[in-house]
Amino acid sequence: MALDADATLGEAGEFGLISELVKLFPGDEHVLVGPGDDAAVLRIKHGHVVVSTDLMVEGRHFRRDWASAEDVGHRAAAQNLSDINAMGGTARHLTIGLAAPADLPVAWALDLARGFAAECASVGATVVGGDITRADEVVIAVTVLGQCLQSPVLRSGAQPGDVLALTGRQGWAAGGLAVLGRGFRSPRALVEAYRRPEPPYAAGQVAAGAGATSLIDVSDGLLAEAGHLAGASGVAIDVRRDAFEVPEPLQAVGAALGADPLQFILGGGDDHSLLATFPDVASVPDGWQVVGEVRAGEGVTVDGAAYDGPTGWTHF
Repeated sequence: MALDADATLGEAGEFGLISELVKLFPGDEHVLVGPGDDAAVLRIKHGHVVVSTDLMVEGRHFRRDWASAEDVGHRAAAQNLSDINAMGGTARHLTIGLAAPADLPVAWALDLARGFAAECASVGATVVGGDITRADEVVIAVTVLGQCLQSPVLRSGAQPGDVLALTGRQGWAAGGLAVLGRGFRSPRALVEAYRRPEPPYAAGQVAAGAGATSLIDVSDGLLAEAGHLAGASGVAIDVRRDAFEVPEPLQAVGAALGADPLQFILGGGDDHSLLATFPDVASVPDGWQVVGEVRAGEGVTVDGAAYDGPTGWTHF
């Protein structure tokens, strides 16, 4: 029986909603058992299995008045798909858990699922299961499984003498968040970048094939992620300001807020660009931009000195 278009989760019930959600998540040839049983069963033929989990909490990671349910679905999928990309792998299958108030409209949950499914389909990944429960606020929990045909690229392989390179849009989502936080909706390009990131999904495998020595996705902030590479590898990383061209929308927001627009690039996350180290400039693939270098030592500097601006998002 089809659900009423205006039904809430409390009226539909767990299994009523699940019956509608399952229709939105088709399987593929690797799925032996999909949604509907106690667990999914998958077939992996070659390479390494890579797994990641992320949470999104309403009021902390998203607001329903800032983004549509489909936008939230795209964002929830993108941040997980990007984690597999950052290992040099390809995302294959995901599970999604939804905790929500009983008065949340079913239509919102279905739109969330549509956005999630559309983002997954953009890389050929499918949803194979999940869970639903009641909560005081919306919480989305996602686990993604992917495949690396070669050895995964870790955060811990950078060496002194390597170059640091970036690919993908960077700083746009942070600019959009700053705009929304002040009650505005323009520049629209930045707001849309926050609502629906565009990770460079093909770039992780390209980096791995080009011999990247370390790799990470920029989810919390470029300098913060560079710090993770430096810490895991036991090296120092220096980032160059002059490597970045600040796009006009970020210049406009910086001028309006009285802020250095470069702070959105250096400290912004949620675009899910990729940051990697390569042995030398010649090994950096097309589409990547050299933005710094790896040195002996520890920590991250900007133009050889400590940076006193925001370096990224902190969860606590």
